[in-house]
Amino acid sequence: QVQLVESGGGLVQAGDSLRLSCAASGRTFRRYTMGWFRQAPGKERELVATISWSGGSTDYADSVKGRSTISRDNAKNTVYLQMNSLKPEDTAVYYCATPNSPYYTGRDPTEFAYWGQGTQVTVSS
Repeated sequence: QVQLVESGGGLVQAGDSLRLSCAASGRTFRRYTMGWFRQAPGKERELVATISWSGGSTDYADSVKGRSTISRDNAKNTVYLQMNSLKPEDTAVYYCATPNSPYYTGRDPTEFAYWGQGTQVTVSS
């Protein structure tokens, strides 16, 4: 049973930074792409960033590019999302996710079979 547990969300002011963490268990973490997605009230779930199994390849949404960094520690079965210069429009529930297939390296959320419970990030202006 794959389990993903996010942490690190909170209430911050515009311009602040946060680091989200996602601890994975239940399968060989290092074989799979990991992703961060977010969903704001009344909006569709959207990609934030993905990282390949080795960490050698990353992909970011245009809205966070240059302000966020995704990374992973395969020894700790953990993926991180460092977010800087936060904006009120970054307010959302942030989810960690991983695909069912070790060969999937894309950004389509429908290909991600396993999801965490989410962590709330609220950015005040």
